[in-house]
Amino acid sequence: MKRIEEIAKKIGIREDELIPWGRYKAKVSLDIFKRINTRKDGKLILVTTINPTFDGEGKTTITIGLAQALERLGKKVCLAIREPSIGPVMGLKGGGTGGGKSQVLPAEDINLHFTGDLHAITSAHNLLSALLDNHIFHGDKFHIDPRYIVWPRVMDVNDRNLRNVVVGLGGPKDGVPRQDKFSITAASEIMAILCLSQSIEELKERLAKIIVAYSYDEEPITAKQLKAVGAMAALLKDAIKPNLVQTTEHTPAFVHGGPFANIAHGTSSLISARLGLKLADYFVTEAGFGTDLGAEKFFNIVCRYGIKPTVVVLVVSIKALKWHGGMKLEEAKKGKRNVRALKKGLENLQKHIENIQLFGVPLVIALNKFPYDRDDEIRIVEEFCNDLPFAVAEVFSQGGEGGIELAGKVIDTIYNKKANFKFLYDLDLPVREKIEIIAKKIYGASRVVYSVTAEDDLRIINKLGLNELPICMAKTPYSLTDDPAIRGRPKNFKITIKEIRISAGAGFLVPITGKITTMPGLPAKPAAEKIDIDGEGNIIGID
Repeated sequence: MKRIEEIAKKIGIREDELIPWGRYKAKVSLDIFKRINTRKDGKLILVTTINPTFDGEGKTTITIGLAQALERLGKKVCLAIREPSIGPVMGLKGGGTGGGKSQVLPAEDINLHFTGDLHAITSAHNLLSALLDNHIFHGDKFHIDPRYIVWPRVMDVNDRNLRNVVVGLGGPKDGVPRQDKFSITAASEIMAILCLSQSIEELKERLAKIIVAYSYDEEPITAKQLKAVGAMAALLKDAIKPNLVQTTEHTPAFVHGGPFANIAHGTSSLISARLGLKLADYFVTEAGFGTDLGAEKFFNIVCRYGIKPTVVVLVVSIKALKWHGGMKLEEAKKGKRNVRALKKGLENLQKHIENIQLFGVPLVIALNKFPYDRDDEIRIVEEFCNDLPFAVAEVFSQGGEGGIELAGKVIDTIYNKKANFKFLYDLDLPVREKIEIIAKKIYGASRVVYSVTAEDDLRIINKLGLNELPICMAKTPYSLTDDPAIRGRPKNFKITIKEIRISAGAGFLVPITGKITTMPGLPAKPAAEKIDIDGEGNIIGID
């Protein structure tokens, strides 16, 4: 690794704008915008994928490798990805810093505590929880209905035992007993607020709007009413500053914010995007999971803040296509030949192509090549893509060199196919209609059904005048439906809305579909079992 000052210099960040966090990490002062805010934006390249398998399809690796390839072609480039959550790092997914010769470094630091951003978000969130319960303990002047406390506690570890808990037991001095729940930190509204705020002032404005509970008269109780905003913002004063690191080939990379795409809006901070667009000619970023989640939310939520994608890179793998075609995942991972399953799985790819085209953005298909992929299988995918730009990427094994073809196709698309970006829905449409547009046009559902709870949530949203907020669907990433077991491109299915959570501070509504949960559990063999540290302080086992 090179010292972080050298990396910053490559994209024109001055030393007085850099806040070093050791030799190889730094935060960037928000004062930098006073100098660069009038600059013209660079080209925004958004990387997404089809519905992935449980192992992922290498979207983050492709994002990093593509940026390295663009730099090898002499372009001024930087990238942005999300901060990994310790929950998945210790759980099923493992590390979130790319792989092979296309990683962000120092990987172990980034995957664990990094610069403390997630701890700050956890602390700010739980401070609000503590102030809420303290208010109830000391008399409850707002007459809070304990059945309608909607602010959970959070922690950055997967722990299913905390999904439903009881707090305040022990006696009169130990609080007021009530049912509570935990979410993972990445699902916290404060994570979303941090990632969409562009200044400390805006951060405080958004924090003030957080709804934590309702009174017996159905009046919302906010963080502002609990006088929590100043202390919460103080805890977040460093977390709002973007983190600068480097890739394995020393390409500048921002790693900032980590909202999950199956629960929250699934992309790194708006601040890091704005910074990257002002500092580089090409800015590469990712949206979590497939076009049905991260990309749709990037387009319909993040892009409403004045940034627009120039081109989309859609990542696909032979493994995922075979899986969507009905093949067992373990067989697909071993490279077992099954042309029938491969061709059947292309239906899923086709839907994701159509999803991107709904937004008027040109796209490039990137096939992430694994060692067991066969040339004839790759040709089947390429022929299916027909007149769409298609490139085989081998950035895991070759770094930027393995992404040169992809980078060339991306540049060619940028300059030969004009983006005509459009939103999927207007904000002034009724909430029910916005949800159904997403479900029917993006997922391919035939209908949407609402539980009694969701119907009541719609009533409250209407009563509070929050109808014009965008929609942030919470759905399984593994299927176009709300059932992770249904693969491919299903038809004539329904989407079930269990409830609709109001994220007034973040500025969106969160319909909860199917069996989605905001607190993941650990698998039978957690990744944590392989992680260790040796006598010299080297961390091992994070994949």
